[in-house]
Amino acid sequence: MRLEKCWFCSSTVYPGHGIQFVRNDAKVFRFCRSKCHKNFKMKRNPRKVKWTKAYRRLHGKDMTQDSTFEFERKRNRPERYDRNLAENTLKAIKKIDKVREDRAAGHHTLRMKGKKAKKQREEAKELEQGITLVKAPSVLQEEPSLTLPKIKVKVSHQESQENRAMEE
Repeated sequence: MRLEKCWFCSSTVYPGHGIQFVRNDAKVFRFCRSKCHKNFKMKRNPRKVKWTKAYRRLHGKDMTQDSTFEFERKRNRPERYDRNLAENTLKAIKKIDKVREDRAAGHHTLRMKGKKAKKQREEAKELEQGITLVKAPSVLQEEPSLTLPKIKVKVSHQESQENRAMEE
């Protein structure tokens, strides 16, 4: 698998992706996306288009010479084993895990702070609505304020006969 660079913006173009433009002299131009291809067709200079790597490099905005990138490159190199360094690293990992767990626990307690009061309010409301299920029927007969008022609906005899006819 051979990775190539986009002619316009210098980003990586994977095989089978992007657009290829082949000139009459057999020079191949590869583009990562239609944006680069359109800019090429408009004969734009990549060094003058602000979002390209060529522009960033030319105008000193590229971070490749930065010390942090040097540190990243250094990180991937193998180093000689040092027992003290390994020991200190393992101790630091334990401390980091402890701090991470403490922060997660603190976050959880903050999230659950008002949950207990909210749950109690909901349960009280549910109890009010379903008091008939909790209190005995004899108590409900003694205290009519606890029961819901009964509503009587008059149904004419004629309508009920029509319903029976429809059912049959």
